[in-house]
Amino acid sequence: MIQIGLTGWGDHPAIHEQDNMYNNKLAAYASHFPVVELDAAFYSIMSEQQYIKWEKQTPINFSFVVKAFQAFTGHDRKNYTRKDIKVMFNEFKEGIQPLIHANKLNSVLFQFPPWFKLSKEHINRLKFIREQFDEYNLALEFRNRSWFDDSVRESTLKFMEEEGWIHSICDEPQAGEGSIPIVPVVTNPKNTLIRFHGRNVMGWNQNGNENWRKVRFLYSYNEEELIEWKNRIKTLKENSENITVLFNNNSGGDAYYNAKSLQQLLNIQYEDLNPSQINLF
Repeated sequence: MIQIGLTGWGDHPAIHEQDNMYNNKLAAYASHFPVVELDAAFYSIMSEQQYIKWEKQTPINFSFVVKAFQAFTGHDRKNYTRKDIKVMFNEFKEGIQPLIHANKLNSVLFQFPPWFKLSKEHINRLKFIREQFDEYNLALEFRNRSWFDDSVRESTLKFMEEEGWIHSICDEPQAGEGSIPIVPVVTNPKNTLIRFHGRNVMGWNQNGNENWRKVRFLYSYNEEELIEWKNRIKTLKENSENITVLFNNNSGGDAYYNAKSLQQLLNIQYEDLNPSQINLF
């Protein structure tokens, strides 16, 4: 199965200007796509009640890629004891139980920051996380090129395979150490995650700019670029039961249109979504 969706459901005018029949944006989103990345989980540990609410707004075959809380990946730059982090792990796991019970948890995405370089300490951290989430489908995404240097690339992929990590393959600007190349390799036969961040090299390293969110993911993939990915996805599908594709290039609202274009190129028609607004014309 190939599932195509977007990161988040609240910031896509192309959806919400069409579907006035829905009172909430997630329900409207779920009339277009079968999967979404749940970004809110990155900023705080959400309650079980909140996940219940989200689950009920989506159809039976819908799934969520839940982004791991920022303390787990070091984005908040704070130091925690193992006891403290285990408490947060448990709170996080308790919260997402409604998605698990409804069979709507696609995976938990651990996206690490650009300063998370290849080191023994960081390898041990990944092992620790994997142990604490032993029964969960975990996706791993790096933002530091050291993990995929030519001399260690195969070792990194072998480590991910041995530890059961789902590979989060990225299409992103090639902008130095804080970016990674496209590495189209399956590391978990159950699922492979692909995330499109755009190719805006100038905007990628603008974290210090107060308007960085408006420019970092400002990019629209052209047909030729999407056809390249159509072919990659077909090859990846030979070794992966599921392929999950998420478009994150939404600074200019392009994610929706690129996702729909890729869906068309792959000749995919999704059934059992939320009902779409009736088009009388």
